[in-house]
Amino acid sequence: MPRIVMLWLVTVMLAGCANAPSVYAFGSYFPSWLLCAFIGIIGAVVVRVVFIRLQLDDALPLRLLVYICVALIIAIATSLAFFST
Repeated sequence: MPRIVMLWLVTVMLAGCANAPSVYAFGSYFPSWLLCAFIGIIGAVVVRVVFIRLQLDDALPLRLLVYICVALIIAIATSLAFFST
């Protein structure tokens, strides 16, 4: 490939790297997806406790898959609510 094409490809691929969303915590910057994943996991644990108290946990066919999807939904909702531009 000619050098100009390679240079253009690198420029296009790195164009989205200008503003990486990050969160300042514990004296360092963390990527926002890490915070969203943590919130999603905590949210899935809370949903599991609620399901156990409502006796819905025994009725779930694939519990692990359900709770992974709940965590993913909460993480994506958090990302869209707080970090979308």
